[in-house]
Formats: sequence, structure tokens, C-alpha cells
Amino acid sequence: MVLLWEHLLLINHEVAILALGAIRKVPAVIETPEGDFIGIRQKMFVSHSYDHRVVNGALGGMFIKTLKDILEAWDINQDF
Repeated sequence: MVLLWEHLLLINHEVAILALGAIRKVPAVIETPEGDFIGIRQKMFVSHSYDHRVVNGALGGMFIKTLKDILEAWDINQDF
């Protein structure tokens, strides 16, 4: 059984919660100028929930987009 979606519940006094799934290799359509083909890509499910009294949907969406951009550009050899 594979769990794709999880319902995240906030406990009192929490503003947000983030869940990160495992990185898995899955088949995906890869688009190229020569045409589309199916290849193997690494993918991960990300889910978040937040208190709408504190964070609105636009801010939550910007957070997920920023997280996506950081993870997709990740360089394991980067110095911090």
C-alpha cells in the first residue's frame, strides 16, 4: 500500500506543519524539442497545512514554490 496524501492536523498553538515524503524514482513524461518520452525521475510529495487566521493561501503557496525552487536547484557540493 502506498500512501500518497496525508491529512495534517494542527494542534492548539501551532501555526503550520510541513510533511515531506520520501524521494522515490517514478516514471514521468519528459518533454524535449525532439518529442516526449517516458523516463525515470526522482519525485517527492510535499504537503503543508496552516492556520488560515495567521497565514493566507497566497503566502502558503509562495512558501511551497520557494521550497520547490530550492530543492530542485540543490547542489550537494555547495559550501554553507
